Amino acid sequence: MPLQREDISNKLASVGYVADRDIATALWLMEFLKRPLLLEGEAGVGKTEVAKALAAAHGVELIRLQCYEGLDQNAALYEWNYQRQLLAIQAREAAGENADAIEERIFSEKYLLERPLLAAIRRPTPPVLLVDEVDRADEEFEAFLLELLSDFQVSIPELGTIKAVSIPRVVLTSNGTRELSDALRRRCLYHYIDFPDVDREAKIVLVRTPGIDATLALQIARMVAAVRKEDLRKVPGVAETLDWAATLAGLDVHDLRQEPEAVHETMICLLKTHEDRARMTREVGERLLGKVA
Repeated sequence: MPLQREDISNKLASVGYVADRDIATALWLMEFLKRPLLLEGEAGVGKTEVAKALAAAHGVELIRLQCYEGLDQNAALYEWNYQRQLLAIQAREAAGENADAIEERIFSEKYLLERPLLAAIRRPTPPVLLVDEVDRADEEFEAFLLELLSDFQVSIPELGTIKAVSIPRVVLTSNGTRELSDALRRRCLYHYIDFPDVDREAKIVLVRTPGIDATLALQIARMVAAVRKEDLRKVPGVAETLDWAATLAGLDVHDLRQEPEAVHETMICLLKTHEDRARMTREVGERLLGKVA
């Protein structure tokens, strides 16, 4: 029997991830249909955390491929351990082995270096494969990735075709820095993650910040929601909210309205550019504090 949506929500909650109905549905469909899941959304909304929580909830390995411009097959799939191969060649030549025998020996599993994509299909227990920020890689790599995800097998010229031992749960994330191909989108289930609403973010703060009281967690969530509506260069994400919550709890703050100076001084947890810090003056902070009641 496949897991139901409520089962997935409960599993995620057990590892500290507060899932809304939509993400629980997306993960249920991913499990049920055995399809990759593409998550899009602004930086900081928690896309990567979905994959981490999924791996923790199932008690399996998380294998992460961080994408970047210029990412190629060697970094993503496999490469040969050239240093060890060279040493082996020198040793075998000294022992009098012929070239064909040496070549057969050095292009073997012993000298193969697994990179994330190959590792993910060779685990006996299906891991969670996170292809993070796939939009940062180029279209050529995207096409290569599509082929792998379609068949879950790869061809290594010296070894032949390597088929998946198990099919990983695949989560791809994108910040939307470039448009992904229609072919990749067709291959994946799709879900857009937005910043959490106030109630859900307050729950996240409660779950992830030991000892904080519910009133303060709600105030923090309301304040962060108000800050996100300001004209900022970098909108604070959930990770910044949690940093701020931990700081305020550590300072023994119980009511933001009673501690405007502490609120202003600790905004460094939320604001990550000089311009944003300059915009968030005491006057602006006091105006936003009026919205936390």
